[in-house]
Amino acid sequence: MSGAGTMGSVAVVCGNPRPESRTLTAARYLATSLTGGDCECVVDLATFGQRLLDPDDPDVAHAVHRVGAAELVIVASPTYKATYTGLLKVFLDRFAGGTGLAGVAVPLMLGGSPHHALAPELHLRPLLVELGAPCVTPALFVLDDAYDDPASYRDWLDRTAPVVRPLLDRLPRPTGVPA
Repeated sequence: MSGAGTMGSVAVVCGNPRPESRTLTAARYLATSLTGGDCECVVDLATFGQRLLDPDDPDVAHAVHRVGAAELVIVASPTYKATYTGLLKVFLDRFAGGTGLAGVAVPLMLGGSPHHALAPELHLRPLLVELGAPCVTPALFVLDDAYDDPASYRDWLDRTAPVVRPLLDRLPRPTGVPA
């Protein structure tokens, strides 16, 4: 894959209130599968706790900066009340509308029932687009009990990786983003 060595920054944002959750594992898997490399920026929102509500918290501000400048952002949430979590919404509210996310965004949600399969497409994707992120692929929904099964991602990856990889290779590289 041509983009594996040249691709710029990749970020994962997980809105699960439990640290090191299945949702985070799924998002990391997806990032690695799309890029062929490690994810440079992993934001597990559960680890911030109440600091997410502090507009002056330097760690949260740094996370916002890194995610906003990433070329690829996997935004993941469990399905809560048929939509994404409030924890994720609090974090995403820190981004400016229309310009807050510079890179390609991939909405990912996990849920306990196939009845919620449209949640990432109907709820999370429009929010990411509102923040300026191009969402060039369909959103992905994975059942909770299949999050660790590569077959749960295979069809989606087969359809979307050929779109995402060349696009990321063509994006201008962000400058001034601390490592």
